[in-house]
Amino acid sequence: MAKQTAPFAPFEWMIAWRYLRARRAEGGVSTMTWISLIGITLAVFALIATLAVRSGFRAEFVDTILGANAHVTVYNIGEVTETGSINRTISDYDALAASLAEVPGVVRTAPLVRGQVMANLRSRNAGVQVFGMSAENLAGLPRIADPETSQGDIARFEQGVAIGSGVAQELGAQVGDRIKLISPNGVRTALGTSPRINAYEVTYIFSAGRYDIDRVRVYLPLAEAQSFFNREGVVDEIEVMVDEPESIDQYLPGLLQNAGERGQVWTWKDASGGFLRALEVEDNIMFIILSILVLVAAMNIVSGLIMLVKNKGRDIGILRTMGLTEGSVLRVFFICGSFTGIIGTAMGVILGCLFAIYIDPLFALVNQIMGGGVWDPSIRGIYALPAELHLRDVLSAVALSLGLSFVVTIFPARRAARMNPVEALRYE
Repeated sequence: MAKQTAPFAPFEWMIAWRYLRARRAEGGVSTMTWISLIGITLAVFALIATLAVRSGFRAEFVDTILGANAHVTVYNIGEVTETGSINRTISDYDALAASLAEVPGVVRTAPLVRGQVMANLRSRNAGVQVFGMSAENLAGLPRIADPETSQGDIARFEQGVAIGSGVAQELGAQVGDRIKLISPNGVRTALGTSPRINAYEVTYIFSAGRYDIDRVRVYLPLAEAQSFFNREGVVDEIEVMVDEPESIDQYLPGLLQNAGERGQVWTWKDASGGFLRALEVEDNIMFIILSILVLVAAMNIVSGLIMLVKNKGRDIGILRTMGLTEGSVLRVFFICGSFTGIIGTAMGVILGCLFAIYIDPLFALVNQIMGGGVWDPSIRGIYALPAELHLRDVLSAVALSLGLSFVVTIFPARRAARMNPVEALRYE
């Protein structure tokens, strides 16, 4: 009767290591081992790289939204005027802003005037969206008041206008130029409404990190915007910034209560909810697809082990007659397969982490090799490919790869363990 041994005894590791070091006569086994190793490495690398880019893209998207826009916008539901139009403006905006600022977690409130006009400089025109707010509130927007990506002096904002880098590029404008803002709903006269055309000095050029923001956004001082858009004494909405914008729902009850009977709120998640949901669906689909890629790579381990079992049939028969149990033989071949999975997973983790850490120089190299223009911000919205490495993403990739590697290894290992030693030695 075969003697029972402790699982994964030293001699089992020794036999498995000798089998992994295939001789030249068993080159097929060695080749399949290398193919399995490379396949697992590339699959894990692709999975970690994709998860890192996914996390980085969402973080960059959310950061640009939160850094240049209100976390919550408070506005009036509107009332019908004598002329039949709907008036949504806010007249007591200072009092309302102060009331909203009392809500726990609110860090800043900013009355805002908003409108769309045509910008002109020399022979160039561009449709822009004008935001009227105070200089203090403009300086509180992280992505707008970033000195590293901006030009000019934000302290001179009250003396002119601040424009996005995309607007500046479209108009060919620089700091110190005077651009014209043309509004079709301008001066009211006895003969009707005539267009309003005002010229402003460009005192500040910002880059928010989002092409769709930089391409259309212009900031005017609040008082000037009220005059330009015929909003004397009123504003269109109140911008609200909070401590934890990712948990924006917890602030809504207090904001609605302080906003008054006709007050309504619109959060940044409401504005970008469709895109965030699309990202979540894409994340799930990509994870499933790449999980299948890892599975395909792990199946190469099965092919290599089957070849190894076939080549080692005589050895298995001799080991069984010497007293090795089925469990010992199973563990020997399980070690052979799982060792390939472990080494491949470790190499894939290293490559994936290096890719996420050094993505900027790698992307610059690819862009240089391709002659530039690899990343079009007008299509993708942001200016570079981001990556953000999270421990949970690495652990999920490792767990998936090792789990699949261990599971697929069991089947050929069981085949080796159940091999009849008499049949294995019959033709030897």
